[in-house]
Amino acid sequence: MSIKFDFKDNKLDLKKLSLPSRHYYFNDDENYIKLLNIGEGIFPKDRVKTSFNLYNSSLVLTTESATKIYPSKKEYGISAFNINIKKSNLEFINDELILYKNSKYIQTFKLNFDEESTFFYTDILSQGRSFEDFDFISMLMKNRFTFNNNTEYLEKFDITGKYLKEYIFQKSSKNRLFAKIYIKTNHNEHFLNTLHLEEFESFAYSKHKKIIIGSISSSSMSKLKQNIEYIWKLYRKQLNKKFFVLGKQ
Repeated sequence: MSIKFDFKDNKLDLKKLSLPSRHYYFNDDENYIKLLNIGEGIFPKDRVKTSFNLYNSSLVLTTESATKIYPSKKEYGISAFNINIKKSNLEFINDELILYKNSKYIQTFKLNFDEESTFFYTDILSQGRSFEDFDFISMLMKNRFTFNNNTEYLEKFDITGKYLKEYIFQKSSKNRLFAKIYIKTNHNEHFLNTLHLEEFESFAYSKHKKIIIGSISSSSMSKLKQNIEYIWKLYRKQLNKKFFVLGKQ
C-alpha cells in the first residue's frame, strides 16, 4: 500500500498509487490533499508508504480521520513517510493515532528541507478507544528532520502502553492526549517568541535552530485540536497566508 507524488511549480504529478491507499486532491484556493485508506485502519503486516517531493510549491496535507491500529499477536503494522521539500511550504495536519488494545505499531518519518522551505507538521497520540487506557503493546517511532540531507533533529521512541500508563499515574495528570508539533518558518526567532507570548512555553529550538519543536497535552481531544489549530493560524499569519479551512468538522 503506497502513494507517491510530486509537486513542481504547484503542479501535481501522481507517480504511484497502490490500493487501498487513496487520496482526494483539491486545488480551488491552495493545493490540498486528504490521505485516506479504503480499509478501516492499519492491520498487522500492513506496510503503508507515503512519499512525495515538493519543488517551488505549497501543499496542505491531512488525513481524512484518525489512524486506527488494530490488535496483533505478533506482527507490527508499519507506516513510513519520506518527504523532500525545496523552495516550498508544507503544512501536514495529522489526525490522532488510536492504538487499540494489544496493538503493535511502527512509524518512520523523514523530512528533508532546504533554507528556503517552511513547514508545519503535527502528530497526535490518544489513549486508545474510549474504553481503553494505553492498552497497546508496543509503539516504535523514528522522526528525522534533515537540512540539505544533514541531520538537524532526530528522535526515537520505543515505548509500551504499560509504561505510559504508569508514567501518567505517577504524575497524577488528567491529560492523556498528546501532540507533537514541528515548525520551520521564514523567521524562527520571531515565531518562537510569539509562541511564548501566547503561553505555549514548551517550544524550543533544534540543534542549529532550524526547527521549532514543542508538545502540548490535554484531557479533551477537541481542546487539543483547537490549540493545534490556533498555533497553525499563527504559523500561516507569519507566512502572510489566510487561515485555511480543512473542511473536516
